[in-house]
Amino acid sequence: MTIQLPVDFLRRMKLMLGDRYDAFIASYEEPRAYGLRLNTRKLTPSSQAFDRLRSLFQLEQVPWCSTGYYYDEDTKPGRHPYHAAGVYYIQEPSAMSAAEALAAEPGDIVLDLAAAPGGKSTQIADQLQGQGLLVSNEIHPARAAILAENIERMGIPNAVVTNASPAQLAERFPGFFDRIMVDAPCSGEGMFRKEPETIGEWSEQQVAICASRQQDILLDAVKMLKPGGTLAYSTCTFNEEENEQIINWLIGAYPELALVRMERFWPHERPGEGHFVAVLKHTGAEDAGIANNSNRASRRMKASAQSRKAIEDAMALYETFAGTALSSSFILPEGEPLLFGEQLYLLPSGGSKLSSAMLGGLKTPRPGLHLGTVRKNRFEPSHALALAMRREDAALSLDYAADSAEIAAYWRGETLQVPVELKGWVLVTVDGFPLGWGKASSGVLKNHYPKGLRRPN
Repeated sequence: MTIQLPVDFLRRMKLMLGDRYDAFIASYEEPRAYGLRLNTRKLTPSSQAFDRLRSLFQLEQVPWCSTGYYYDEDTKPGRHPYHAAGVYYIQEPSAMSAAEALAAEPGDIVLDLAAAPGGKSTQIADQLQGQGLLVSNEIHPARAAILAENIERMGIPNAVVTNASPAQLAERFPGFFDRIMVDAPCSGEGMFRKEPETIGEWSEQQVAICASRQQDILLDAVKMLKPGGTLAYSTCTFNEEENEQIINWLIGAYPELALVRMERFWPHERPGEGHFVAVLKHTGAEDAGIANNSNRASRRMKASAQSRKAIEDAMALYETFAGTALSSSFILPEGEPLLFGEQLYLLPSGGSKLSSAMLGGLKTPRPGLHLGTVRKNRFEPSHALALAMRREDAALSLDYAADSAEIAAYWRGETLQVPVELKGWVLVTVDGFPLGWGKASSGVLKNHYPKGLRRPN
């Protein structure tokens, strides 16, 4: 496919690349690379199940990401039940570099400030391994909903999804985060081969607009970074105005930020669409921001206490459910139970001071792990809970092969014939990976796979 690139873009790239320009332009005539990243809380490269996955999708290692793999486009991993079970996340290979550079560790308190659709957030969550806290934010409501769906699909128990502006978050979370990911909205020059429709949106004026917006976002991001914390800034564009020049401006504005590394991924040098990543360290002393944040939280906490009795009753119903449907191996993360109408959530704290009071007034599409629905004095487990579990966490489970008629039927929302002695909530798994709930009675498994996720015939 021949791509018609903007004349001004070509001129700028020729000035920037010099004798590397011809190789860069030639890359647009090459097939694009496709990638997926393992969810190591479900599957690790050393497991026997990975050998099946590698053969199924013809996987080859992405050099800069230990859990990332190129796959053959014709194998269509996005249509496989393993994708629905959150075993992997489909992600452009170059984009895997940003969260790798951030290098979150278990127990960290992390913010992904512009997180949709969720590639970097789910990669950070994989690094956290269920410990610590991840706040994934997206300012656009529709994209925030997609982000929440992907966080749920990957079975992440210690993540909160917010739909807020950077300024709104900065007011509530000064000096709060150990690590911050800023995958900034940009002019998208690295998307031209993957999404040719973006070519028509590019202009030199758009580059300038994006650079100004990136500065505004970073001003708020720095306010939320703990002294000693790490900030990673990334874009999927090539120009220096949105990359090196932004970093130079940021260091000039904040002398306490030290540049740790800066790296470019070019499509003519490494298989992928291209990416820019810079990592900075906050070297300043701790200030009163964290204490002030806690004081504001305490003042707001009183407003949420009135629903405590309803929450206690809802948690009692959950505990009754857990006593029969879950095994002792399943342990909820540290956090605060919340009730929104009939929906019961667990807001994770991850060792931080996060509370519902601190989120007061913010739109929160996913206020933590969705436990289930409380209705008419009974509890129905959520799909999110199923995906956050392992097969052994369920008291009852039924496992089917990925290519079985049972998985195909379950994915379509159909009932299944099961042993007549099976009764109650059952975790349906595909080759051992949780896929969703069913409820067994009289030899029939009623399907509780969400209607909006069912695969049509």
